[in-house]
Amino acid sequence: MVVAGFLFGCMGVCVKLGSAYFSSAELVFYRSLIGLMVIALIALSYRLPLATPHWKMHMGRGVSGFVALMLFFYAITALPLATAVTLNYTAPLFLALLSTIVLKERPRPRLLFAVLLGFVGVALLLRPSIHQGQLMAGWMGLLSGFLAGVAYLNVKQLGNLGEPEWRVVFYFTLASTIGAGLWMLIHHFHPVTWRGLALLVGLGTTATLAQLAMTRAYRLGTTLVVASFAYSTVIFASLFGIVLWGEVLSATSWFAIVLIIASGVVSARSVPRSIAR
Repeated sequence: MVVAGFLFGCMGVCVKLGSAYFSSAELVFYRSLIGLMVIALIALSYRLPLATPHWKMHMGRGVSGFVALMLFFYAITALPLATAVTLNYTAPLFLALLSTIVLKERPRPRLLFAVLLGFVGVALLLRPSIHQGQLMAGWMGLLSGFLAGVAYLNVKQLGNLGEPEWRVVFYFTLASTIGAGLWMLIHHFHPVTWRGLALLVGLGTTATLAQLAMTRAYRLGTTLVVASFAYSTVIFASLFGIVLWGEVLSATSWFAIVLIIASGVVSARSVPRSIAR
């Protein structure tokens, strides 16, 4: 999940740079299309079967993941970026609740504490705020976090059913490509320059590899441990901001990063060694 967090951070850099050339709908579409092409190419090269008896659950994961992504992009356009990101990162909290209800898991109190600690760190680092007239957008951002939690739960369930990472990502990118393609029809198309193409390839590649790593993490790992390490994306994004854009972090921000790291340490140490191995 740490690898996925790093790659999602790289994806965020591509999104930030690519926003100067493409709309949000185009970025989602190209991200999904390139991912679909990469996974399809791998499947064809290694003769990996795409047929699955669990296609309904795959579609459920694809739809929930795509709608979560679409609502997240809407929240970004209507809310301060920090607020939109924080609301989206309620996903691990919803996942903890859904895992208890749906999977009948009984998470250890230390794991729940680790997830909450990580969220507090994210909130401190991003310092969200909602102004007057932004309440609806705030609910949409919160809904994106809930649906992302649903999508992660579906990923865990598919992993329990023995579905490989590449197949889970294939159906997700397929659903997202179709959905984003329909979304892009109501937007203006921008020409793809060589620089824009390089950013799109970087966006699609890092997003696909991140999805593969995340899917493997949820398939093999303890649900809430993986969820707490998902906060690492925020740390990598902050570090990329320092290196690439000269952003300066306050003492509070560095303290928040320490809390996020502590969240991962606490969650990892909360799992019995026999399970962790």
